[in-house]
Amino acid sequence: MATDRTASWLFSYGSLRQPKVQLAVFGRQVEGHPDTLPGYAASPITISDPQVIAISGASQHRIVRFTGQAGDAVTGTVLRVTADELRKADAYEVSEYRRVAVELSSGRRAYVYVASTGLAGTAA
Repeated sequence: MATDRTASWLFSYGSLRQPKVQLAVFGRQVEGHPDTLPGYAASPITISDPQVIAISGASQHRIVRFTGQAGDAVTGTVLRVTADELRKADAYEVSEYRRVAVELSSGRRAYVYVASTGLAGTAA
């Protein structure tokens, strides 16, 4: 249950916001709230993992990198997930992404998947 003590916030700016991806990854649709990740910028990335492409329906995804620039921000949705669902999200994401802890514009602490190269927050 997503409201238990082991629940976490997960900020998604990409495919994990899609109901069909949530059903495939988490086994349920996850309610979310709009939020923004300040100091990061998004760019396109081509995913080659056939399982991710089958689940998301696309090879073109987005990836974010820390810029530290005040004018940079990524909009998305913050999702309430359990620890088990967070592990499932880790398994879904390809090696180009890593999960880090960040603070969103709302002040909420959340995990987000960022580019696995370079500094991008506090590793989870």
